[in-house]
Amino acid sequence: MNPEVRLKDMGMSLPRPASPVGSYLPCVQVGDLLFVSGQLPMCDGRLIARGKVGADLSIEQAQEAARQAILNALAQVAGMIDSLEHVVRVVRVGVFVNSAPRFTDQAKVANGASDLLVGIFGDAGRHARAAVGVNELPLDAAVEVELIVQVRR
Repeated sequence: MNPEVRLKDMGMSLPRPASPVGSYLPCVQVGDLLFVSGQLPMCDGRLIARGKVGADLSIEQAQEAARQAILNALAQVAGMIDSLEHVVRVVRVGVFVNSAPRFTDQAKVANGASDLLVGIFGDAGRHARAAVGVNELPLDAAVEVELIVQVRR
């Protein structure tokens, strides 16, 4: 099934790809791989999750933020290749979690992003992953997500 149709069936849609806020490209293609720069949980121009996970936000709130960040990353992909139908597979996801001291459930937060990718792409959405706790993120975001996907050339 078409990934955009799956998204619609889940009651979701891709946002407009965000412009970079620094000296970098939001997405770079090398051969059949797209490397998406870190995406924050922005929705309609505002950050939807701010603060430390495990202190200011629950795991569930952080999972929702990770889902929004993945939608933003997929918007960058679609902006490069016109349609998510051209995605062969999700290769790797990196999830950075703005963690409170002693918070160790980064993998549970990252599952918000991972489960959504499998829901959209099926087995092609299964991927390698890193879930990392960090001290701070830009704008005090709760999560930041980076993505590598393989596309049809």
